[in-house]
Amino acid sequence: MHVRSILNVLAAILTFLGLTMLFAAAWSFYYSEPDLEGILISSGITIAVSLPVWFMTRGKINLSVKDGFAIVTLVWFAVALFSALPFIMTGAIPSLVDAFFESMSGVTTTGASILGNPETHPHLTNGIESLSKGVLFWRSFTQWIGGMGIIVFSIAILPLLGVGGVQLFRAEVPGPVADKIKPRVQETAKSLWIIYTGLTAIQVVLLSFGGMSFFDSLCHSFTTVAIGGFSTKNASIAHFNSAYIEYVIIIFMFIAGVNFTLHWKMIASPKQMGYFKDGEFKFYGILIVLVTFFLTLNLALRSEALTHEVFRDSLFQSMSILTTTGFTTADYVQWGPFAQISLILLMFVGGCAGSTAGGMKIARIMVVIKYSLSEIKRLLHPRAVIPVRIGRQLVTEEVIRNTIGFVLFYVTVFVVVSVILAALGLDIESAFSATAASIGNVGPAHGSVGPASNYAHLPDLGKLLLMFCMLLGRLEIFTVMVFLSTLFSRR
Repeated sequence: MHVRSILNVLAAILTFLGLTMLFAAAWSFYYSEPDLEGILISSGITIAVSLPVWFMTRGKINLSVKDGFAIVTLVWFAVALFSALPFIMTGAIPSLVDAFFESMSGVTTTGASILGNPETHPHLTNGIESLSKGVLFWRSFTQWIGGMGIIVFSIAILPLLGVGGVQLFRAEVPGPVADKIKPRVQETAKSLWIIYTGLTAIQVVLLSFGGMSFFDSLCHSFTTVAIGGFSTKNASIAHFNSAYIEYVIIIFMFIAGVNFTLHWKMIASPKQMGYFKDGEFKFYGILIVLVTFFLTLNLALRSEALTHEVFRDSLFQSMSILTTTGFTTADYVQWGPFAQISLILLMFVGGCAGSTAGGMKIARIMVVIKYSLSEIKRLLHPRAVIPVRIGRQLVTEEVIRNTIGFVLFYVTVFVVVSVILAALGLDIESAFSATAASIGNVGPAHGSVGPASNYAHLPDLGKLLLMFCMLLGRLEIFTVMVFLSTLFSRR
């Protein structure tokens, strides 16, 4: 590995992270909050550690494919670690493990939280709403910078990466294949971030029209477009009790769950109607319609009334769980076995490849389904050549092998971590759903870690395991596995 180049890129990104903490400090200054000093100290520590390393490692950047995987994994870990500083230095989360859990959940856009329970954090008498505006902003902002990927963002604004940018892009961009929309990776990253920032700005305006304060609109837009799910309120979106706000968030969760290259192609060539020619997009839309229909029917039968609120809650939670956002408008743990099983299964599916969503991704689910069907046909017609396609695109054998391997890794990690959590004392429902929600980057799960609860009561080992799952899920498993195998390889 090119250690000097890796350290240079890592230090540059951490320096940028330290500078972004000043945005949170600005909110604390505006509201004259005592947390200002803690946030400034956090910013100072981050810059003081990273800036000298960047100066000492300057020079030509040489990155191999291995270096790309190493940088992505190390950056995510380091960003999560340093992002915990504002929580610790302000006293919002005194425990190092808890603060690291919250920040890892933020930068991986998982949305699982240890906050909200005064019993575990007595100084937060009003739960999350007791936190200062600066800390709340930072908590949401970590999800925004993690949403599209701090690596892609760095490629867009830092010329330091040079030609090595393509290795980082391949390692970071979610999905079975990294689809570049521009000839140069730097141009691709800029295009993605133009869309990402534009969607955030539009949502801020729309939420403000619905009666949200500018601060709440900004924070919730950060965590919607990033598909993160952190809220500034204990009751999440249910706090606002507004159909308008819920529908705005539903629309933007849907948009954020779509492959961002489709957004760009639609903007560049609107007459081609690229959305409706994409097989994954159509599968995504049909799945949302079907799940919402059956959840609405289930809730209507349970409550013996078909109301707009029943439909709204069903649509919101279907969209929130499928896109792995994690916002809540109702305690779906109380919806009965059918709804609970349906929502847990959605945690595994996730959004479209190339979106900011977590989960296995719809493209992979489609590949597995179509490959399974082709194998059944091949049993009936052994000599037939049966290609696997998604829409009009032929899926190569390499992508199929990659997909099958990913699914096997995903399920193996899910089973192993679930068993360990059960051994640590969690009930089966909580253990399985917490693992699914963490590796799928969903956040709220079921049982004792449902939408009305949090992860604070878990033992530290359990939190560390779930943090590892968050990292695996965000970086699509293989990135971390390749880095670890390279790190411990004898060669």
